[in-house]
Amino acid sequence: MDLHAFLAAERERIDGALDRLLPAADAWPTRLHEAMRYAVFGGGKRVRPVLVRAACRASGGDPEGVLEAACALELVHTYSLIHDDLPALDNDTLRRGRPTVHVAFDEPLAILAGDALLTEAFAVMATFPEGEGFAARRAEACRLVAGAIGSRGMVGGQVEDLEATGVPPDAGRLDRIHRAKTGALIGAAVELGALLAAADGAHREAFAGFGQRLGLLFQIADDILDVTGSAASLGKSPGKDAAAGKLTYPAVFGLDAANRELYALATSLAREAQGLEGRGGTLGAMVGYVARRDR
Repeated sequence: MDLHAFLAAERERIDGALDRLLPAADAWPTRLHEAMRYAVFGGGKRVRPVLVRAACRASGGDPEGVLEAACALELVHTYSLIHDDLPALDNDTLRRGRPTVHVAFDEPLAILAGDALLTEAFAVMATFPEGEGFAARRAEACRLVAGAIGSRGMVGGQVEDLEATGVPPDAGRLDRIHRAKTGALIGAAVELGALLAAADGAHREAFAGFGQRLGLLFQIADDILDVTGSAASLGKSPGKDAAAGKLTYPAVFGLDAANRELYALATSLAREAQGLEGRGGTLGAMVGYVARRDR
């Protein structure tokens, strides 16, 4: 697989759908819609919607039929980035190589843009895929994603991440934060693809577990890049985790051990992906992409 060409085509397809789904920038209230679009079309990798479509394909479904639902995961992700960057949380001024939303617009509008994107995501999941045959799966999709991003998932992980700042290294706490803050949404993306393809319970569970571990891989890579990357390559401010005293893999285990864990988990996930979709599939390619990314 030419992964670069595949991801470029996927991003183009997903961006086109996002453009259709979001309110126009000149629709009332214009500044809110401008801020929403500024955040969504800021150069994201679209990993989560790509994973929804890949898991759907691997589960025997039609990835084109889940395009809009996959985009809902990108809206959730973008909301989380807007809020993470706020002064009250990570206080970052750079995201994807551009000023963060609260810098480009203002803090109140950034909060409301995040709120609007999260709400829009559930409107999309409640609507797509269309048709009575998908009604039960649409409802289950909303339940699945809500559980992944709520107080016992992504938001809970963000809270513990804040509470753990500046505390002594704690491997168990680090694992819990990463699995909730990052792993839960990526796990939901993979499970959502299987769900919308009408996979049975055991199949869904296998895809969900793979996705959660892929999310952990993503966050370990992110932790390493915060130490080794540059603002130019990352598109965001490097070194902020260490400066803020965040719990990260390099902070708890050291950079060499973090790299070893990254390699071991990537190797295990590559084997797991092969069991889920056969050799040369998209999920396996995404494991390599997540492990070797430079931003």
